[in-house]
Amino acid sequence: MGNERYTRTIALMPDGLVENFTPPPLAELAVSHFEVLLEHEPELVLLGTGERTVFPPRELTFAFARRRIGLEVMDTAAAARTFNVLAGEGRRLAAVLYL
Repeated sequence: MGNERYTRTIALMPDGLVENFTPPPLAELAVSHFEVLLEHEPELVLLGTGERTVFPPRELTFAFARRRIGLEVMDTAAAARTFNVLAGEGRRLAAVLYL
């Protein structure tokens, strides 16, 4: 966080980096990959998909909707900026940022 540079996909909560988070390629994402984040009951999860926006499998979006948790998909730079703004507002959120 802050000015740190990461060379791998990371997961963030407002209080810091989620250790040992190793998601699969975007096309294989399932809600089970987010369980460690969902334990914290976020109202929103940001998914940064690299240099450009790439939408994950539709079932992932549906799984989040069934849990009444927002899933916003955008490029990683936008997701990082959005995370910083919303975390600063005290929102309950999480982010997964792919390179």
